Amino acid sequence: MKTTGTRRPRAWLLPVVWSLTRLVLLLFVLKVYVFPGPDVTSDVQVIYQGWFDVLSSGTFPLHDVTWQYPPAAALAILSPGLLPFLDYATAFYVLICVTDLAVLALLTYAGRRPGRSLRGAWVWVIGVPLLGPTVYARYDVMVTAVAMAALLAGARHPKAMGALAAFGALLKVWPAMLLLAARRRSAWVSALVTGAVVTGVFALSMPGAFAFLTFQRDRGTEVESLGALVFHVARHFGWRGEVRLNYGSIEFLGPYVSEVSTGALFLTGAAFGWLVLWRLLARHFEEHTLADAAFVAVLMFTTTSRVISPQYMVWLVGLAAVCLYFPGSRMRLPVALVLVACFVTVLEFPYYFANVVASDGLGLTLLFLRNGLLVAAALIAARALWKATVPRTLPAPLPAQPVRTDGTTVSS
Repeated sequence: MKTTGTRRPRAWLLPVVWSLTRLVLLLFVLKVYVFPGPDVTSDVQVIYQGWFDVLSSGTFPLHDVTWQYPPAAALAILSPGLLPFLDYATAFYVLICVTDLAVLALLTYAGRRPGRSLRGAWVWVIGVPLLGPTVYARYDVMVTAVAMAALLAGARHPKAMGALAAFGALLKVWPAMLLLAARRRSAWVSALVTGAVVTGVFALSMPGAFAFLTFQRDRGTEVESLGALVFHVARHFGWRGEVRLNYGSIEFLGPYVSEVSTGALFLTGAAFGWLVLWRLLARHFEEHTLADAAFVAVLMFTTTSRVISPQYMVWLVGLAAVCLYFPGSRMRLPVALVLVACFVTVLEFPYYFANVVASDGLGLTLLFLRNGLLVAAALIAARALWKATVPRTLPAPLPAQPVRTDGTTVSS
């Protein structure tokens, strides 16, 4: 009775806090109130709507280098067409809000089960608004919702998990990492079949389904990434590069940028190698291991990426919420660090983004703090996952000693 009494007010507060915070987000993206800094809604009003017009004609944006998404992303861009009575941007924001609400409903319903927790729902309710209006002005909430549904289905319905993970990967590659800790063969088979079918449909029906691969390959070092800190500091010591809009984001261009970008790819490769080694050595799998491993993988890849756009943080918030849905998760401290990083993220973009672009003291401080929090979270999370799942090597047994006829051993 005591447990029920403590959980009811918490469950009751969830929709209240969600409603208030999401109302504020909607007021910002609808420009009833203007959030300080660059206009974060321009991607929807200009870029997404332009893609909508092209995609509606039956082809992908073949000559637009800012199109850097797998083919199923077309469904997210076309989705506002489901609400023809609204203009494109308003319909997009409404659909993002509905998706956000669906995630809350899923986490709340699942969190009421025996042996589960509502902490995951609270992480989602609090974490999303910490990122500011940017989170409603990108389609990443839709992708994250699919990934969260896949993880929640993982334990009981591996086929559903595989299908959802594959579909999520065709929306925005990273959900493929959810399969890292999948142990059921049916999950992998389902993912392969779903991926092949969906990819085949797009390849046959719409030209340019894989143009995104070239555009993504040619990206540089974005100003908010870990590698960009090198150039933010170097600008104070005479580095002769520039900051410019390139491939859809603000990037550094100039001497040594390609070397730093290559270094970022090397770090990503090292992270992948560590994850493969972990998967080969891991032996102790619990019900929360699937979610913990997915969180660690995406956290490592986000931190080492050449680009750390603010919307990437919603991926981590979603996976963090699923981790804490399981009371036994080892990810509590890394989740807390990610939530703090979300708050710092909204300060560096869009609030003080001009300072970040100028590489001044405030901009540098915010970037070092945000990226430092992500690095710390990644290291702590990886260590916790390893300790919980990889058995310690036992000492080799001592060689048997010869025994005399009276039962005593012969010493060497």
